[in-house]
Amino acid sequence: MTSAGFEYGRLSAGVNEEGFKSYNDLIDDLLENGLQPYVTLFHWDTPQALEDKYGGFLSPNIVHFGDLVDLYRVKKWITLNEPLMLGVQGYDLGVQGYDLGTMAPGRISVVVNDPHRSLNTGATEVYTVTHHLLLAHAAAAKLYKEKYQSSQGGQIGITLVSHWFEPYSNSEADQIATKRSLDFMLGWFMDPLTNGDYPRNMHDFVGGRLPKFTTEESKMLKGSYDFIGINYYTTYYAQNIDADYQSVGFMSDVLKLNIHAAMKIHAPVNINLTVFKYYLWERNGIPIDPQAGVKWLYIYLKGICKLLNYTKDQYRSPTIYITENGVDDVNNNASSLKEALNDPVRENSYRNHLKNVLISTNEHGIDVKGFFAWSLMDNFEWGSGYAVRFGLYYVDYNNNLKRFRMGKWLCCEVRPLLC
Repeated sequence: MTSAGFEYGRLSAGVNEEGFKSYNDLIDDLLENGLQPYVTLFHWDTPQALEDKYGGFLSPNIVHFGDLVDLYRVKKWITLNEPLMLGVQGYDLGVQGYDLGTMAPGRISVVVNDPHRSLNTGATEVYTVTHHLLLAHAAAAKLYKEKYQSSQGGQIGITLVSHWFEPYSNSEADQIATKRSLDFMLGWFMDPLTNGDYPRNMHDFVGGRLPKFTTEESKMLKGSYDFIGINYYTTYYAQNIDADYQSVGFMSDVLKLNIHAAMKIHAPVNINLTVFKYYLWERNGIPIDPQAGVKWLYIYLKGICKLLNYTKDQYRSPTIYITENGVDDVNNNASSLKEALNDPVRENSYRNHLKNVLISTNEHGIDVKGFFAWSLMDNFEWGSGYAVRFGLYYVDYNNNLKRFRMGKWLCCEVRPLLC
């Protein structure tokens, strides 16, 4: 939002014409070259003025985010990217990667060996923020549908991130843990967007800290999209473990803790929670599938098909775009350019993820309209900086950012797969 010229976050405060022109010029170039722009309005760049005035998405006044739709002239809109991650990483753990308290605005609901973190009380902020994000989406969608859609013939949607989960065992408890994991990722947003309220699991485990929608808000949310974007990268095991866990926060609400992070967590509020659940990326010492460059990404190819099928069955067969899918490798400065451009892992990942998407569309009737790779070229990753590479194009950081396509497979093999 800020880079587009909305330093003050409201149209009434005016726009930065230079910033606005930059985006208009980019859209013009795309259209002139036969490319259809899909514009994401908000990818976590809250204007500082709104953070200072309202506390960002902690305030219901942030719904003015809908003003942004009033300016752009494109046919495909995405209101929010991964609202789950903004809420959890910015307001519950304040974390990207494994360094807690580093994701803006860095607020946390647990104390992690550091008395200087910005501690929020009662672990409510993650739910308040995501609640307001949902309402901001609904307001933007309502504005677009009422003011522009009939004349522009465009569409508006929202992008959500979700892993797929496999039960750790065949036990009933692990089956239940698997559904709970999906409810606390995909269902957190898809249930309100489809049914007007949060999943039953969230009501049961969060209780009175979960905000409530008014009748009017529920009505505004239901069906407030023409399509759903899904970002899929990885799959984990879900496991139930009986334990006495003295903590409160998103991690204890969903009853999950990544055991590889080795986080020492002390509770700001004591609350007894049993049926403690981990989700894991290995079983009996064997990973669920090969690991990529970052610690959290395991290349489980069937997961995208299973997630698509689940979304259709659970949420009334929405139109879906895969808005992010990809795999990274470690940025190895010791490798030659020829070695770096030899890209079998990424080639295999994209080819087989696309095949699994086609299985969902052809055999299960999933309405998938498009697939976006993360990413076009190597870039600065939130939790890893330039230490990993996700790009279809290799960026030589030591040679004036010169770009090289990662192998002929992109045109010779992937393109025919889609024709």
